[in-house]
Amino acid sequence: MRFVLPLGIAAAAMPSAAQDYPTKPVRIITAEAGGGADLLSRIVAQGISVSLGQPVIVDNRGPIAIELAARAQADGYSFLVYPNTVWVLPFMRKTAWDPVKDFALITMATRAPNILVVHPSVAANSVRELIALAKSKPGALNYADASIGSIPHLTAELFKAMAGVNMVHIPYKGSGPAFNALFSYEVQVMFPNLGSAAPHIKAGRLRALAVTTLEPTPIAPGLPTVAASGLPGFESAVTQGVFAPAKTPQAVIRRLNREIVGALGRPEVKERLFALGLEVVANSPGEFAAAMKADMAKWGKVIKDAGIRAD
Repeated sequence: MRFVLPLGIAAAAMPSAAQDYPTKPVRIITAEAGGGADLLSRIVAQGISVSLGQPVIVDNRGPIAIELAARAQADGYSFLVYPNTVWVLPFMRKTAWDPVKDFALITMATRAPNILVVHPSVAANSVRELIALAKSKPGALNYADASIGSIPHLTAELFKAMAGVNMVHIPYKGSGPAFNALFSYEVQVMFPNLGSAAPHIKAGRLRALAVTTLEPTPIAPGLPTVAASGLPGFESAVTQGVFAPAKTPQAVIRRLNREIVGALGRPEVKERLFALGLEVVANSPGEFAAAMKADMAKWGKVIKDAGIRAD
């Protein structure tokens, strides 16, 4: 897989369809109803429909959403809202899309930090203490995740590699069973989404040690980062991106970026997403491309080194 991301396309004569865009309803293709991508899609749809002057419809397609969006007509009337699965999954199995060739990037919409949590009985109150404990007892600590190849799984493997520790991977089918295993001490460590872990931390069922973003996050005030707690450069998050089919006219990409970034920047929208554990990013296509390139390089190495495969 290539890691060279085009940051722009040479300007060309723009057809009248792009100049007049949009003249009919716009469709957001996304994952199954009820998930994070679906929620974000509905917030975006509501936020841009008035400024675009057209209805914006959310089309829930589950696992086939990425492929469907990649094959959609490149006219700006269909675009995708989806997590970084778009560019991570192809490292783990053959996919029907290429994240670089098949998409034009609009914006990285949101970022959800992961959080390092342990069972309260684990004898570690900091990242450094957890690393020391893991080194003193190789293979004695188990870590959970909700699915093989998920960002929490990859985050734990990144932690193992950077800290030089041996923890045993125990996969579960869903976040509920993974949390239950952590509550019952079947596993001792986990790197879940911060939003999903927060209620359990408040209830005292889990102990939070650090967040996985490079900088502290206001979503978890007072909690240090893994990077500042002994592993410089450590970073992980679940990001949600907005993608158009490749060859979508650049004038349309710019228009969609402007409208979506504007919608996500509204105080009431940022507050709503913040309550769900999501930080608004809302960057430019070029900034999104650079972040995606770095993310692909990082997770590609982790996946290769750990031999991770997703069915």
